[in-house]
Amino acid sequence: MHSIWKTAIRFTLLTTVLFGLAYPLAITALAALMFPRQSAGSLIERNGQVIGSSLLAQSFASDRYFHPRPSAAGNGYDATASGGSNLAQSSASLVQRTQGSIDKLHGENPSTLVPIDLVTASGSGLDPDITPDAAIFQAPRIARSRGLPIDHVRQLIAQHMQGRQWSLFGEPRVNVLELNLALDEPIR
Repeated sequence: MHSIWKTAIRFTLLTTVLFGLAYPLAITALAALMFPRQSAGSLIERNGQVIGSSLLAQSFASDRYFHPRPSAAGNGYDATASGGSNLAQSSASLVQRTQGSIDKLHGENPSTLVPIDLVTASGSGLDPDITPDAAIFQAPRIARSRGLPIDHVRQLIAQHMQGRQWSLFGEPRVNVLELNLALDEPIR
């Protein structure tokens, strides 16, 4: 009976070292070698300063920028408190917040239906992408506030549109941070 316990303890220690330390360290090192940008968080830098990650949404309140989906993460776009609101469709506060967002956006672009992703939060509250429809919906506001031709803004949207992954998974999307950075570049 004594040797069974010794074997069990040795096996537990061995598997802990192998699968709790060695394997994660090896995979982390391999990821850093094969995908250095992604393994570091897909950070975006400008002038040597990190300004965000292409994987996480951040708030843009100015009319001069595209706005991401609403966020229920913490106090909004808080990566340390990722998560949805967990409110049911029948929740009065969810209906009130959604209707308020629809009314505000409808005032911005009265002749167009408001895309659903501009009034609903993602499951994580940190989705960095919006649908092409949501970007196109916001184009007139951005063109007006920046004094740009609407065609230029639409061209930027088209340039930053990503299709389905491997032509199979997900939906077409536009990364809000990358699109907003393109807006700040001089027109060529």
